Amino acid sequence: MPQIAGHLLVQCLIAQGVTHAFGVPGESYLAVLDGFHAHADRIRFVTNRQEGGAAFMAEAQGKLTGRPGVCFVTRGPGATNASIGLHTAFQDSTPMVLFVGDVASDARDREAFQEVDYAVFFGPSTKGMAKRVERIDDARRIPEYVARAFATAMNGRPGPVVLVLPEDMLTQVVQAEPLARVEPVQAWSDPGALRELRALLLASERPLVIAGGGGWTPQSAAALQRFAENWQLPVANAFRFQDCFDNHHPLYAGDVGLGINPALARRVRESDLLIAIGARLGESTTSGYTLIEAPVPAQKLVHIHGSAEELGRVYQATLAINATMNAAARSLEVLAAPTEVPWREWAQGCHTDYEANIDVANGGTVLPGSIDMPALIHTLQKHLPADAVLTNGAGNFASWLHRFYRYPGLAKGHKTQLAPTNGAMGYGVPAGIGAAILTGRTVFTIAGDGDFLMNGQELATAVQHGAKSIVLLLNNGSFGTIRMHQEREFPAHVSGSGLSNPDFCALARAYGYAAERVTRTEEFEAALLRALAAPTGSLIEVPLDVEVITTRGTLMQIRESALARPPG
Repeated sequence: MPQIAGHLLVQCLIAQGVTHAFGVPGESYLAVLDGFHAHADRIRFVTNRQEGGAAFMAEAQGKLTGRPGVCFVTRGPGATNASIGLHTAFQDSTPMVLFVGDVASDARDREAFQEVDYAVFFGPSTKGMAKRVERIDDARRIPEYVARAFATAMNGRPGPVVLVLPEDMLTQVVQAEPLARVEPVQAWSDPGALRELRALLLASERPLVIAGGGGWTPQSAAALQRFAENWQLPVANAFRFQDCFDNHHPLYAGDVGLGINPALARRVRESDLLIAIGARLGESTTSGYTLIEAPVPAQKLVHIHGSAEELGRVYQATLAINATMNAAARSLEVLAAPTEVPWREWAQGCHTDYEANIDVANGGTVLPGSIDMPALIHTLQKHLPADAVLTNGAGNFASWLHRFYRYPGLAKGHKTQLAPTNGAMGYGVPAGIGAAILTGRTVFTIAGDGDFLMNGQELATAVQHGAKSIVLLLNNGSFGTIRMHQEREFPAHVSGSGLSNPDFCALARAYGYAAERVTRTEEFEAALLRALAAPTGSLIEVPLDVEVITTRGTLMQIRESALARPPG
């Protein structure tokens, strides 16, 4: 049956299993918006307040579902605003498709109103923002392009794809049908490589697994856990992939990322066999390529990744295996283990180090002020349900969650951590709202004052669409991470990092959230319980002394250390 192309595009999304699309409406894709109206009983268009927030919600959708999150924006400024979410999806290995309404075909290449060359702007490249950038000029080929975008986004290393939609193409009358739902292809481990991996394990004394990256499912996470149990292997999670392995498990060693436990950093260096599964081993996970030296590591390295292009890109591994996470983990769980391994004490020590790191009574730093941040995180652990989704943006405030919260692990059936490995500020609030819209589960977001104000307007999106999130806003009147680095590099020279903030509680109430201010540790538990019971979303503002800058020390300590350095 003939129909306009915008309606066909929406039908193609439905055929791919899409239930929600996030975006800011634009005149360049009115025909698609009309398609959402026509199919409102099968797919929901979530109207955002800014394209960056929409893209972050779509990226969160990709993380939560394992299938591409979907975002629609208009040309020019809309697309450039959305680029922050696209970059996050690229560096976090998250499947996503960004649809950009574009200038009409007869105006192309004239620098028409809001025209941008998207192939140049977005990539694609190994250092770009997208795996593929394509323009649909022939409406009859919409099903082909959409199916290919979904396949590209999910296969190999997951990531984002951009499809550009000329305005006049979307209004063409076309007779075409959606293609069948695309499923990701599984790349299985080479049997010979598995035998070599087993030989490396049998020759090892201090092995350590680092799990992370995109493409994990509850099934693959459970298979990873069985592999670790069979071989009694300690498992650490890569930066901001802390839910890949159960943090309560006796083989859990902690997270390898920014603010790493110094004891775990020593374990990584002392290991004689690192097995990296899914992780790119980027700058944050390797502490600036020092924990694992590039290009040839001091440790023997087995690198398992879903994309052949990632293997050998930075590190020359002892053994490289091209396999997707589902296939890799299932291959590893049946790898025959000996009855006894020589590293049991090593594995126990790795977990003991982790337990000591989250026990603030065991040598923890006493920080100034009336707020005990570890105690607040322990209160979250006590009251948040096991399937709660926890989100954060970028900033030192997130380190409290990373160090002290125990994620239950994807093997329990739910993804519970949404956090940007590319360090994108403003991610936590929209990602949490997107998760609430998509899952209906309890959502908790931790944000800093600078971080919150980058996308805090998306609280209006939550209220409009009946979603509820709880936002813990740590207010220290500063871009704290930048202030920390200033004190390290230019001690006592504070420039550009101070903030003058609004009344956050009044702002949240104006959007329709409940809000209150907590100034003492003992007040937090009751405030959290009120937020959990509230019918709407809630914001809890907690003022922090700017000196409370990391989980291990103060700004003054950082400044004094910098001043004590010899010149040069």
